[in-house]
Amino acid sequence: MTTPAAGEPLVVRTRLVDPTLGQSLLDLLPAESPLTWLRRGEGLVGWGVAARVRTSGPTRFRDADKWWAETTARATVHDEAMEPGTGLVAFGSFAFADDPGDSVLVVPRVVVGHRGGRSWVTTVGDDVPLPTPVAPPAPPRDLVFSDGARNGEEWMTVVADAVGRISEGTLEKVVLARDLLAVASAPVDVRWPLRRLAEDYSMCWTFHVDGLFGATPEMLVRRERGLVTSRVLAGTIRRTGDDERDLALAATLARSSKDLEEHEYAVRSVADALEPHCSSMNVPEAPFVLHLPNVMHLATDVNGVVHDAATVSSLQLAEALHPSAAVGGTPTPDAVALIGEIEGMPRGRYAGPVGWMDASGDGEWGIALRSGEVDGATVRLFAGCGIVADSDPEAELAESQAKFVPVRDALGTD
Repeated sequence: MTTPAAGEPLVVRTRLVDPTLGQSLLDLLPAESPLTWLRRGEGLVGWGVAARVRTSGPTRFRDADKWWAETTARATVHDEAMEPGTGLVAFGSFAFADDPGDSVLVVPRVVVGHRGGRSWVTTVGDDVPLPTPVAPPAPPRDLVFSDGARNGEEWMTVVADAVGRISEGTLEKVVLARDLLAVASAPVDVRWPLRRLAEDYSMCWTFHVDGLFGATPEMLVRRERGLVTSRVLAGTIRRTGDDERDLALAATLARSSKDLEEHEYAVRSVADALEPHCSSMNVPEAPFVLHLPNVMHLATDVNGVVHDAATVSSLQLAEALHPSAAVGGTPTPDAVALIGEIEGMPRGRYAGPVGWMDASGDGEWGIALRSGEVDGATVRLFAGCGIVADSDPEAELAESQAKFVPVRDALGTD
């Protein structure tokens, strides 16, 4: 499904504005179909629909990328900012698996961006008013949480099954996810959890596209002016809130053979996928420990110089990287097949690429983790864990509970 009518060109204008306008981007978002990509107060927000395409199945990335190339080719763009993320921009969110789930690219009617002390507004079409602050959102009321597809005991049984398959040599790692349901007494305004996630997890990328929202710590791929970066996270330990104890736990995580093994698989899968597109790459030999408010992760930033930017967009790079071992497993085809067999939960767009892309093909695509999907008064929360040979089902359940915390807390009113 596409919007607008095929062949109809878009007239796009980007203007530099007072930098103070972009210093509180979430304050500008209306309740109707907001779009968000923010980190540490910088990024993009948008609203309205100037154009949109939905795709599905194994060709979902290629179909969306083709539509984007056709849309940008027809557009008339007046861009006085000339920054990554100015001019014609689309926000996107893609299904984890070929089936089920649909994917979407949206060109907003209005985009406001802020980066490096500069702010800009992009409008598509005529007579689009400049943004102004809007009324703040109300918190969800009377939230009731319940198990999703499986309760904790059932999910631990699935984890044990996966450990058995790994011990038999069928595969090396599989990432298993579970969901949690939250139901309010009235439709949930997604701007409420977005504000709290952006404040509490400022080092993550806070996103919302077509109902899917969250604060992901994992950058699948960023491409900007010929440089490409991917942040790989795999290996997790829960924080205690005691700084001294957490430092000791961080050291334990950095030495954990189980977590280092899981992390190595994830880094290897990203480096192998990026290598054909890069003239040079830097893959650090050892990870660092990323400290977030609720958990700590082993993290590695893989960097490269792309040689095919003229013909390969950031979305195509995201397709090449997805699913990485961090969200699928190793070997990835076997792991994804096992997920479909035993997980018992349709992921939809959870753990799929989410982000934005401009007309040059530059963009940022994160992995939709620490996320939820809002549908009226219901929010479906997601969490996943990497399972390897010595994974303990109870420990993995505890890790999944920790990964629910960001979205669960963001829905609250405290």
